[in-house]
Order: sequence, then structure tokens, then C-alpha cells
Amino acid sequence: QSSMVEVSLSSARGFLRAGQAVQALPAALAALRGRARLLGWSSVQLVPIYLLLAEASTGTGNFRQASKYLSEAEWLVLQSPACGAALQATVHHGLGLFSAAQGKLEQALYHLANEVYLATSAFGVNSIEVSGVYFHMANIFLLQNKMDVANSLYTEV
Repeated sequence: QSSMVEVSLSSARGFLRAGQAVQALPAALAALRGRARLLGWSSVQLVPIYLLLAEASTGTGNFRQASKYLSEAEWLVLQSPACGAALQATVHHGLGLFSAAQGKLEQALYHLANEVYLATSAFGVNSIEVSGVYFHMANIFLLQNKMDVANSLYTEV
């Protein structure tokens, strides 16, 4: 069962990297069901799969379903007081990119700023994880025609 979950996750990620969000959904759903059977539906280890499902749903234009998956991920993190900063950062990453895809740029920046804070506390100031967030934030500032801020963040990356 565990091996099937890993194969399904790998397939879903591969489909997303290839820009095939529709094909990623069944693989990610199989991973979710498999991991839930192993660990239970309240396991915080379901969070990365919910985030993957949200990304795939966003890629298909199904924002309502993506929002539901993000809500599930956020709820699991809130229900787990021992949840680490790294996992909390990934949830904010998903929320930030989802907000950006919807055109809610201020909300996206809010979530990405929270991701910076959490990723910095988990990985350090000069980590590659934080660098990636700066890149996404710079893209948003570029869309807002705030060139000075965008260029500053690109330089930081």
C-alpha cells in the first residue's frame, strides 16, 4: 500500500511538471485514498497530497475544488499543534499561489509573506526554500507594476 502511494504521488507530480493537470488528478486521488487508509483521514501527512490536488485542480481551472483541497490541508495543520513550520510554510505556499491564480494579488502576497516567515524559521534566511518564495513574490509585484520591489526580490533570489 505504501509503495502504491509513492508511485501515485510520483506520477501525479510528473504529470503536473509536464503541464498535464487533468492526468495528475486521478493519480493524486489514488495517493490520498491510499495514505488515508494507512494513516487515517486526520493525519497531517495527507497535507502534501491535498496541496498537490489543489495545484492540479487549479491547473484545470476548477477553483472551487482547489479551494476545498486547500481548506482540508489548512484544517489538518490547524488540528495538529505539533505541526512544524516547514509544513505550515507549504500550506501558505499553496494558498499564495492559488490566490495569485485567482488574481487576488494582495491575498497572495499575504500568504507568501507568511511562507517567508515560516520557511525562514524552518530552513534559515539564505535557504533555497525562501529564495523560491521571493521569486513568486517578485512576479506578483511585477504584475502590480512595482518594479523597484520586484527587482529587489529578483536580486535577492
